[in-house]
Amino acid sequence: MEVIQSFTIDHTHLKPGIYVSRKDKGFTTFDLRITEPNKEPAVSPAAMHSLEHLMATWFRNSKVKEDVVYVGPMGCLTGMYIVMTGIYTVEDMRKLTIDCLNWILKQKEVPATTAETCGNYLLHDLPMCKWESKRYLNRLKKDFHSKYTKLKITLSDGKTFADA
Repeated sequence: MEVIQSFTIDHTHLKPGIYVSRKDKGFTTFDLRITEPNKEPAVSPAAMHSLEHLMATWFRNSKVKEDVVYVGPMGCLTGMYIVMTGIYTVEDMRKLTIDCLNWILKQKEVPATTAETCGNYLLHDLPMCKWESKRYLNRLKKDFHSKYTKLKITLSDGKTFADA
């Protein structure tokens, strides 16, 4: 089996920022890295869940809503993935994310947090979501990172896989 591309990123050198995780089949997957993996705490599940609801709501109502395919958290809880059609650069996504985070900081509630509208409606934390959003916003403005450090992976058959 081939190594999954995201597993070829050196997470010991990954800083908060926005990265292009993949470009294929007409889609661009953006890695919105909120925390520094393995050095900072991951985003709490409740705050990440709230962030997912808020980011998905904003992006699916924004000027790029027709190009939004998916907005969702990473399993490691250190960031979000946004999958887009169309042609978007990291700088485009940076501007959109800054607008989104500014919007989140003004919200008084998380959308769709009832038993009817959410599969885990009790797992939300708007204050912590706003704290993470403010910290990430500051990072996007003051200490922006967008280039992955790649690992060179050698597979059991001797082939290497370093394309991320």
